[in-house]
Amino acid sequence: MKTAQEIYGIRAIMEAIVQEKTIDKVWLLKGQQGQLFKHLEQKIHEKGISHSYVPVERLERFSNQNHQGAVARIAPINFVSLEDLIEKNNGKNAIYLLLDGITDTRNLGAILRTAAAVGINGIVLPQTGSAPINSDTVKTSSGGIFSVPLVKVNHLKDALFLFQANEIKTLAVSEKAEKTAYEYSFEDSIALIMGSEDKGIQKGLLKVADSTVKLPMSEQMDSLNVSVACGVMLYEIHRQQNFIFNNK
Repeated sequence: MKTAQEIYGIRAIMEAIVQEKTIDKVWLLKGQQGQLFKHLEQKIHEKGISHSYVPVERLERFSNQNHQGAVARIAPINFVSLEDLIEKNNGKNAIYLLLDGITDTRNLGAILRTAAAVGINGIVLPQTGSAPINSDTVKTSSGGIFSVPLVKVNHLKDALFLFQANEIKTLAVSEKAEKTAYEYSFEDSIALIMGSEDKGIQKGLLKVADSTVKLPMSEQMDSLNVSVACGVMLYEIHRQQNFIFNNK
């Protein structure tokens, strides 16, 4: 099974960026100085690569290799552009999934597994504030990660605007919605937004979304694990679209 690969050293990471490798995240040494280090920082910002500044002890956990104050992880998959993905699925009843604040690798892996089972057309992740694509993600997805196209964007709001510009309805799942998912008609292409169970979807995204729905729930519970909620939503969309298609 293909897993993420770590690379060490400023020059090695610079070369990976030049070669347009899919870099999942970069860890940089706090307080590091030097012209080459600052050049790497500039490239990371230009490319919108997720990164964080950490103490030397954190970097040394990766390996005893000479890291020069920088370690990067290359994702086990290649991300695609959202524009290309939308164009590829033009004319289909496509299902897209946008994940806001899903930081647990096993939740992400479980979502990928369900997404592959349903056959959705793509998952959109933010560059920052999202679970890494690592061996845990790959394992939990049971190979689903290699079946579903993945997109990374700087801001999910921009992705919503792009979907709307292409006449794809955007739908947010929120417990504050009036309608349940079972009352919504999923006849056309849809971009579904799911948030974490503790924070939910950002208010800015809720304002931009075309509609909101909730999952019906008893008074004893107010939320579901996000991977379970995704499963319920994706299968409801799949059920409706297949019923409509088979009865035309």
